[in-house]
Amino acid sequence: MFLDEVVSAQHRGIALGIPSICSAHPWVLRTAMRAYAHHEKPLLIESTCNQVNQEGGYTGMTPADFVNYVVFLADQEGFPRERLLLGGDHLGPYPWRSEKAEQAMTKAEQLVRSSVQAGYQKIHLDASMPLGDDDPTAPLPLEVIAERTARLALAAIQAAPHQETRHRLRFVIGSEVPPPGGSPLEEQGVAVTDVSNVQETLSAVQFAFRKAGLENLLEQVIALVVQPGVEFGDDFIFDYQAQNAQPLVRWIETQPSLVFEAHSTDYQTRENLRALVRDHFAILKVGPALTFAFRQAIFALAHIEEHLCPPEDQSYLLPAIEQAMLANPHYWKSYYSGTPTEQAIKRKFSLSDRIRYYWSDSSIQTALEKLLSNLEGKHIPIGLLQQYCPHLAGFGQNPSPPLLPHRIIEASICAVLDDYQAACWGTEL
Repeated sequence: MFLDEVVSAQHRGIALGIPSICSAHPWVLRTAMRAYAHHEKPLLIESTCNQVNQEGGYTGMTPADFVNYVVFLADQEGFPRERLLLGGDHLGPYPWRSEKAEQAMTKAEQLVRSSVQAGYQKIHLDASMPLGDDDPTAPLPLEVIAERTARLALAAIQAAPHQETRHRLRFVIGSEVPPPGGSPLEEQGVAVTDVSNVQETLSAVQFAFRKAGLENLLEQVIALVVQPGVEFGDDFIFDYQAQNAQPLVRWIETQPSLVFEAHSTDYQTRENLRALVRDHFAILKVGPALTFAFRQAIFALAHIEEHLCPPEDQSYLLPAIEQAMLANPHYWKSYYSGTPTEQAIKRKFSLSDRIRYYWSDSSIQTALEKLLSNLEGKHIPIGLLQQYCPHLAGFGQNPSPPLLPHRIIEASICAVLDDYQAACWGTEL
C-alpha cells in the first residue's frame, strides 16, 4: 500500500508524502481525478464524521453512499477504481457529543463499522471530545481517550469481512487540531504539540490496545495527528515555522513505523508544504482551500458575466447565494461573528469557506447552470480574465477556441492541487 511506502520512504530520508483531499464537492473531486489521471499514485479522498455518517451527515450521504458517489465520478472521468484510496476523518463520537457517553460511543462504533464495510481503508480514530454530561472535564483524561480509541479500533476490525480486508486497514490516531469544521475564531498563535504529549498519547493508546487484545493492530497504526503550528480562520493564516517543530521532527525519526498527519494545511505556501513533508508531516489534509478556489473562480465568472451579458440575461448568482445563506444560516451563523457588514463579507470571502455547504441548494444550482451557459462559447478578453483571475497568471493567453468557463474553474482548483503535488511528489499536475 502506498501509505506504507510513504512511511518507509520518510524513514529512509526521502521527502515523500500524500495529499488528502477532504471534500465531497463534485467539481473538486472531478478535477482531482482528471489531474491525477497521468500519475500512478493513489488519489486519497476523505470524508469527515460530520460530512458523512450513518445518519447522512450534512451531505445526506452514508459511508456506502459516499463510496458509490466517488466511484460513480471516477467511472465518469475514466479514473481507475483501484487507484482510489478512501478514508474517514475524525471518525468517532463528535457528531453525537451532546448525547450520553455510552449512546454517543455506540453511534461512533456504528460509524466506524459502516465506514470499513463501505470500503474505507484509512481510518482516523478520534475520541478526544467530552460527551454529554458524563464527561464534565475538558480535556478528557488521556486514559479515557485511549480506551475509547481502542474500542473504535475493535469495531473497525470486527467490521472487516475478510482477513485480507483487516490487514489493509491503516489507522491514524491523535487529535491536536480544531474539531471538524475548522477554527471559528482567530487564536493568539498556535502552540506546536509538545513532544511529551505525543509520547504520552502514543503510550496510552498502545496500552489500551494491548488491554483490549489488539496488540497486533498497533503495526497498522501509521500516523499521529499533531499540531505543527499551522492554522487558518476567517481572515488569518498561521504559516508553518519549521524551527518550532524541530523537537517533533527529531522524535518522529525515532519511530520507524510512524509519520505525522497534518490537518488545516489549507492556504499554506508551496514552500511551507514542502517543508512540512520534509519534516515528516507526510499526510497533508486539504479541503476548504479547494472549495475556496472553486468559489473564487465562480465569483470571477459572475463578474465577467456582468460585462459580457445584458442585465436581463444574467444569472445573478451572487445574490442567489446570499439569499440562500440568509434563509438558512445554520452552517455559518455560529462561525461568523461581527457586525452585519462583517458577517456579509465573511459569508462571501472567509477562508473557512462556509459557502461550501450551500452549493447543492436548488436556487444556487439553477443560477450556476445559467452562469455557465451564458459564458459558454463567449470570448473572454485576456484583460477581463486577468482582472478577475489574477491567481491564474498566464492562463488563457491567446485561447483558441474560446476559453470555456469550466476550464477556468478547473485551473483555479488545480492551482491548489499543484502545490500539494509539488510538495508531496516533487511534481506538478
